Amino acid sequence: MSGEPRQRYSIDDLLAVMARLREPQTGCPWDLKQSFATIAPYTIEEAYEVADAIARDDLDALNDELGDLLLQVVYHAQMAAEEDRFAFADVVDAITTKMIRRHPHIFEDTSLRESFESAGVWERIKAEEKSERGTSSSNSILDDVPLALPALTRAVKLQSRAARVGFDWPSLAPVLAKIEEEVGELRAAIGVKGAGASSKEIAEEFGDLLFVMANVARHLGIDPEDALRNANAKFVRRFGSIEDALRKEGRKPEDSTLEEMDALWDQAKDAERNR
Repeated sequence: MSGEPRQRYSIDDLLAVMARLREPQTGCPWDLKQSFATIAPYTIEEAYEVADAIARDDLDALNDELGDLLLQVVYHAQMAAEEDRFAFADVVDAITTKMIRRHPHIFEDTSLRESFESAGVWERIKAEEKSERGTSSSNSILDDVPLALPALTRAVKLQSRAARVGFDWPSLAPVLAKIEEEVGELRAAIGVKGAGASSKEIAEEFGDLLFVMANVARHLGIDPEDALRNANAKFVRRFGSIEDALRKEGRKPEDSTLEEMDALWDQAKDAERNR
């Protein structure tokens, strides 16, 4: 009957669906053409969509997006199984083992619970795992910071790793001074472009400035990606106010001057501050 609840699917059903899609003779032509490399961008995109649903406090969307992200895990596991490398069950076993090992204060000695973070046990356990994987001690401590991370996030992680061994400014003041230095170098590169500086050199100086800004965020305990997302949202919101104001006058932004739009921007800014 239509009023009866349908049977709910399980993780086993999802695994079966993925296997069916990848069946060489009867599977989906698009899915069969995919590889780890072609699916990786979708994996990253789905992770961002999860973060977006959280930022919007939309739990219905979060439910959907978590499913999409889970599908990515299942997809990669299925392709690995086809190569006899590992299967989804191995992924589950590996992460469960890791979580138990990294939380001895929960699963072994509960007396360590309150002092776990300050004692540096987490870092020691991760170092032991790295050693068990056969990573040579001669390798850089930066080696396992993933290349695929968003650039600002990776910059913070690289800086944090270096800070663990003392390669860090002791306070925020010299970092702020470094910003002024990098701005000067960028300005100089732009100024001499006509005399031989290349776009590549200007881009390099710009990258150095962004790297220092990420360091400022780290010293302040700010997530630079989150801060930039909020700045993006603010820009969208305020520009939308400009469009709304002009629409009431029967105009569009392209029909207005920069000065008019600047004035409307300031009005939107003031309105937000006075709320």
